[in-house]
Amino acid sequence: MKNALKKISNVCKLIFGYGIMIVLFAGGLTFFGYCAALIIGGETAEAMCTWIYKTFVPIIVYASTILILFGLVSMYLAGEKALTPDKKKIKEEGEK
Repeated sequence: MKNALKKISNVCKLIFGYGIMIVLFAGGLTFFGYCAALIIGGETAEAMCTWIYKTFVPIIVYASTILILFGLVSMYLAGEKALTPDKKKIKEEGEK
């Protein structure tokens, strides 16, 4: 059972890793879209900014939310605990 959970966790981590990388890249592309709109100007720039803000950005937000869920599931299945101190490290640091 533990091996199956580890395999599922690894698959979720893989999906999370590549997905977040793609979403971050897509989020960075919005910067270039806004820069292009700034250079073009006029009604075309307004249309570009409106499309980026109302169509593209919500897709990025929804995708990142779903991918974070994959990350949390992978941590849960692997038994990892983030942002919690390890008792061994606390003891070692206390002895110094």
